[in-house]
Amino acid sequence: MSGPRRILCLAAAFAALVPFAFLGQVKIEPRPKPGAPAAESRPSAKLRIDTNLVLVPVTVTDALNRPVIDLPRQNFTLYEGGVAQPIRYFSNEDAPISVGLILDCSGSMRNKIEYEREAVAEFFKYANPQDDYFAISVSSHPEVIATSAQSIETIENKLGETDPQGGTALYDSVYLGISRMKSAQHQRKALVIITDGGDNRSRYSLKETRAMVEEADVITYGIGVFDDVPMNMFKTFEERWGRKWLSQLTDSTGGRAIAADDRKQIPEIAALISRELRNQYVLGYRPSNVTHDGKWRKVQVMLMPSAAPLHVHYKQGYVAPEE
Repeated sequence: MSGPRRILCLAAAFAALVPFAFLGQVKIEPRPKPGAPAAESRPSAKLRIDTNLVLVPVTVTDALNRPVIDLPRQNFTLYEGGVAQPIRYFSNEDAPISVGLILDCSGSMRNKIEYEREAVAEFFKYANPQDDYFAISVSSHPEVIATSAQSIETIENKLGETDPQGGTALYDSVYLGISRMKSAQHQRKALVIITDGGDNRSRYSLKETRAMVEEADVITYGIGVFDDVPMNMFKTFEERWGRKWLSQLTDSTGGRAIAADDRKQIPEIAALISRELRNQYVLGYRPSNVTHDGKWRKVQVMLMPSAAPLHVHYKQGYVAPEE
């Protein structure tokens, strides 16, 4: 084989292998619940990671919550455990994503369900045609009401036909959503939660659910509907703490919780979140700490100072693989 032809063949082979190298380190399996059956073993070839490349999704927004999408690589600095890590991979392209919608259909959503339905329509206006998705309704028990095997209109119609009732098993619904992400089609994954308060029916606790969300490679957003629950003596315990609990489920994943103090803002916020998911940076690095001890690795992303205030949202860490 001639020299130039050999070089072209090697380049093609490398291009085919690179995506698989990037996928290895990012997949973080949730911690199994005590007594639950063990997850099915994967082929050993997929468990061996030679590149040790960690991918960190990053969203940058301005003071008006608009995505900032034109920053160069040199504007970012990345740390793991307080130690600077050279950025080996940088991208801000819109790639297909697997999305799970967690939609509150409990009794307290009776006068807000129409806005939740509009939010679904607004969210999918910005979808990539190659996305896959599912939707879970939140009531006294979680229920999968639609998947990408059905049309988006199916979700909207089911919400329109739903008679909101029952309690709010929010944590169970999030747990179910994260579990379903194990079979997601795409490497990029996100949950979007729309709810008006805290949890009052789940088997899982906030601590258990938060641990699962943090260990999963799933960006989680929340839309909190708090327009008619002012701080007064008639407010329930769940409603009083709903904002804080929702933030605990979202912030460490690279997403965030956004409060809709007017229910009419729900569709607008859903559209904003959808645009953010389409305008993310992805930073990749090889950890200087190569110990495989199954411990939490704290990640920090910083931006170069700019004239206008910018906010950066990113996944705040991952669990290192074990030997």
